[in-house]
Amino acid sequence: MINYGFTKELDIPYETVIELVRVALNKEGFGVLAEIDIQQKMKEKLGLDMNKYIILGACNPPNAYKAILTEENIGLMLPCNIIVYEKDSKTVLSVIRPTIAMQMIDNVQLKEAAGAVEGQLKNVFDAIK
Repeated sequence: MINYGFTKELDIPYETVIELVRVALNKEGFGVLAEIDIQQKMKEKLGLDMNKYIILGACNPPNAYKAILTEENIGLMLPCNIIVYEKDSKTVLSVIRPTIAMQMIDNVQLKEAAGAVEGQLKNVFDAIK
């Protein structure tokens, strides 16, 4: 178990988990800004084979806007990352915990916003079963 994210192993195919995450994100007002297929990039750049592994960079525009107004340099910490990967015969889902990620920033308003975003991302996480 990690303290900086919500993580669980699932008996659901990798591709299905990704689609379920997209649907759950949409219900919470998020979209996917970035998608990095780590398996493909490692093959392309290093010639290495590895299990399926994807990073989805999720963004909720109203929350991102408020965060940027509160702390201009917060873009260094955006978007919120969600990872899906294969491990043995399972699919692993991990979702960032913004409250933990934002601890290094001394801004009370930002910490409050991180709590709200974390609640939404926890809803996404909990929706995948």
